[in-house]
Amino acid sequence: MEKAKPGWLTAGSGAAARDRRIPPVRRTEARGGSRSGAGRKPKWAEYAALASVPLVMVLGNSMIVPILPDLEREMKITGLQSSLVITLFSLAAGLFIPVAGYLSDRFTRKAVILPSLAVFGAAGLLAGFAVVWDSFPLLIAARALQGLGAAGTAPITMALIGDMYRDGTESEALGLVEASNGTGKVLSPILGTLLALIAWQAPFFAFPAFCAVALAAMALWIREPESTRQPKPPVYLRYIKEIFHSKGRWLIPAFLAGAIGLFNLFGALFFLSDALEKPPLGLSGVARGGVLAIPLFGLVVTSWATGRAIRNNGRRMRLLMNVGLMLSAAAFATAVPLSGSTPALVALMTASGVGTGLLLPCLNTLITGAVDRSHRGMITSLYSSLRFFGVALGPPAFGWLAGYSRAVLFGAVTGLAAAALALVFFLVKPPEAAGDVR
Repeated sequence: MEKAKPGWLTAGSGAAARDRRIPPVRRTEARGGSRSGAGRKPKWAEYAALASVPLVMVLGNSMIVPILPDLEREMKITGLQSSLVITLFSLAAGLFIPVAGYLSDRFTRKAVILPSLAVFGAAGLLAGFAVVWDSFPLLIAARALQGLGAAGTAPITMALIGDMYRDGTESEALGLVEASNGTGKVLSPILGTLLALIAWQAPFFAFPAFCAVALAAMALWIREPESTRQPKPPVYLRYIKEIFHSKGRWLIPAFLAGAIGLFNLFGALFFLSDALEKPPLGLSGVARGGVLAIPLFGLVVTSWATGRAIRNNGRRMRLLMNVGLMLSAAAFATAVPLSGSTPALVALMTASGVGTGLLLPCLNTLITGAVDRSHRGMITSLYSSLRFFGVALGPPAFGWLAGYSRAVLFGAVTGLAAAALALVFFLVKPPEAAGDVR
């Protein structure tokens, strides 16, 4: 039986008429819920391949962070110059993600993901040779090129999951991908530190191997549903505009809530990392990474469990999104009087991680399932771009606010979390069957 379309798709006869005027792309294979598509690999193989892509994207940036002091010392560059190694990657990726989304809609998801992984890995190798050759201009150029490659990886994988799975299995896959993203953030600093024990340049040269594994898994284990036609640019752009006209009332708040959740979480982790490094604890390297892994572990486990639990149950999604945001807001509010206690901060940031893990798989499922296949790449890419900027802007913003006082910092982010809660509570109201759009 065909599932009911989300309420925000049928609200208003004008939007419904526009949806009928531009029929969705027909595909020749069944989606993952039925498991009847010819040539499909076992579910575990598909999930492993899909999860490898966000893991590799995170490793490509975060694994470099522990060796930045070595980079400054060995290449004789300033702290500002070393920060460009991270910033240019993030900026290039964030700006190019919507372009990658359009290309994935115009052609196919794998036609974007596979070359992007190849560019990502090759540019990482080039960055490794740049540090060996002591060429800072080549290093930052290679990192910007890596950012362009990263833009076509995890964001497009989210759209691909929406194409491949239905009847609730997409939420399970999206939850797993979100958990893989968090796992990458847990492993990155530890892996970077351990590889640097071999040689400080080793993380640059190890990364292409991880990329090669993800590329092979995607090429061999993922069979993408085929399209019988592709949208032409004028029709495509008009329909993207109509999507935001008819669904922007809930879609934009959902985008913002996801970005705010990650802004707060990773800004808080940056603050916690700084607190762990300073006296009296003075933790560094693997020890500091182990403590930071605790809040991220909360995010990983909750994301995975939430993805498995929600299916297409709109009521459950709404409940978990609001509970997650309330938990995050309460954690930050409690941190105002307890910010001087490091154990309390670890516990509260873990609670915030759990709250974010309740929120993100629900948002991912709603956004991915809100539009048809021929426009899904752009919508999920715009969402991913905002998330990317949220992660990138959180640490400097937290550092700036902490310069005033810890009370000011956690008071401000409590207000931000409360604003996200208000957006979701009043504007993001999934129907009972938050179904798939083909």
